[in-house]
Amino acid sequence: MLFSIVFILICLQRLGELMVARSNERYQKRQGAIEAGQGHYPLMVIMHTLFLCSLLFEYLWLKPPLSPLWPYLLIAFITLQFARVWAIQSLGRFWNTKIIILPGAKLVKQGPYKWMPHPNYAIVALEIAIIPLIFQAYFTAIIFTFLNYGMMLIRIPIEEEALSQYSNHPSNEPDKISS
Repeated sequence: MLFSIVFILICLQRLGELMVARSNERYQKRQGAIEAGQGHYPLMVIMHTLFLCSLLFEYLWLKPPLSPLWPYLLIAFITLQFARVWAIQSLGRFWNTKIIILPGAKLVKQGPYKWMPHPNYAIVALEIAIIPLIFQAYFTAIIFTFLNYGMMLIRIPIEEEALSQYSNHPSNEPDKISS
């Protein structure tokens, strides 16, 4: 029962996020935004879709009991959902699943972005590990943690490059060290 509830809620959440992302993309592009990293985006969508499929199939095939740590893992997952919403709301109309940059826009430095440049990626990485662990779907947890890590090795440099090229990214600031 818990698996069904969590799985359905995650699927609904992701679909809702895709709708918000599409709306934000249209808004930003009307403002003159450009998209970077289009080549890897379909692979990222496939990876996240396969994550959900793998979780479902592993759970249905093995029918494992809940992890003995499931209450703690569930609390961690719920906490991550609040952090996820906080990260998304902090970016407002700039949040997207794609890398969309509005030239000249200032980087958001509020919410979790005050402390780290890519909090949503950290949240997603933790979710990819924690969700399967609740249900002892170890194959899914391990494989997709590594796949997500590989995707971030591709995506974050592309995003950083686009931000440095089109925004007030710290890499654009003059060196503050005097000789």
